Amino acid sequence: MADPNLDLKYYMYLFRKYKKQIILAIIVVPLLFTSFTTVGPEEEGVVIMLGKYNRTMQPGLNFKVPYGIEKVYKIPVQRQLKLEFGFRTTQASQRTQYSKRNYAVESLMLTGDLNLADVEWVVQYRIVDSYNFLFKVRKAETTLRDMSEAAMRSIVGDRTVNEVLTVGRQEVASAVEVQLQQMCEDYENGIRIDQVVLQDVNPPEKVKPSFNEVNKAQQERERLINEAESNYNRIIPRARGEAQETVQLAEAYTLNRVNKAKGEADRFNSLYTEYIKAAEVTKKRIYYETMERILPKINNKIVVDEKGTNVLPLLNIDQKLIKNEK
Repeated sequence: MADPNLDLKYYMYLFRKYKKQIILAIIVVPLLFTSFTTVGPEEEGVVIMLGKYNRTMQPGLNFKVPYGIEKVYKIPVQRQLKLEFGFRTTQASQRTQYSKRNYAVESLMLTGDLNLADVEWVVQYRIVDSYNFLFKVRKAETTLRDMSEAAMRSIVGDRTVNEVLTVGRQEVASAVEVQLQQMCEDYENGIRIDQVVLQDVNPPEKVKPSFNEVNKAQQERERLINEAESNYNRIIPRARGEAQETVQLAEAYTLNRVNKAKGEADRFNSLYTEYIKAAEVTKKRIYYETMERILPKINNKIVVDEKGTNVLPLLNIDQKLIKNEK
């Protein structure tokens, strides 16, 4: 069994022998490890010397005062960052997985018509001023989260639950983006808002079945209204066309009858005018024209003198009439 006293004496002997080398190593090794730092290509290095801002490092290998006299905070100024509200991403891949447990306090909001809505959203942002990000606002990311939640609650509180859940989603996101950017400028936190995205908007779980029934009824109502409008647009123009056609036919018929009546009246007036001028001649002409129309329609024509009284027996008219009747 080894003697501990002998081991201690041996170590003391080595220390006395290599005392200078050991002391030099204790000084040099930390010096080497604490004198250089690497700043990534998407980052800026903010140097703090004895608790005060000193300078900003650019990407690459940079020198700093060793032994913790200077501290470097690496800020991702070229990377898009995001904050999630109402959920958290647990695994980012082709099949991204989310968790909503214990985050209902963030997403449950009161709308302008005193209804509740479960609003989940994402704020995408960039750090554009690393100095302001570190020194103008304490815990800038936490503050940005509080500002985002306040802006969303303010915008949602001015709208009805139907607007938030349906047609007004994009308008809500745009309004929150504008308001949040204005707040960042007022706070001078060095952050620029890229986009606000409403991830999912739903009624609370307890009322979701009833809300779905209401939505279903509204969709059915819209469908029936659209069908009625379609039938209206199909039937009414056709009926109007048929009515217009009937009116035009009646107008044409009226015009035709009126013109015909006017023509006959004008003809009668012209005949009467000629008749006044030469009554006997006109009477004979009318008689001849009338006979000219009538006589071709008569089969047997017998012309007798008004003084001839014995013609009928000679011509056997009675027999001819009997044969014609047969």
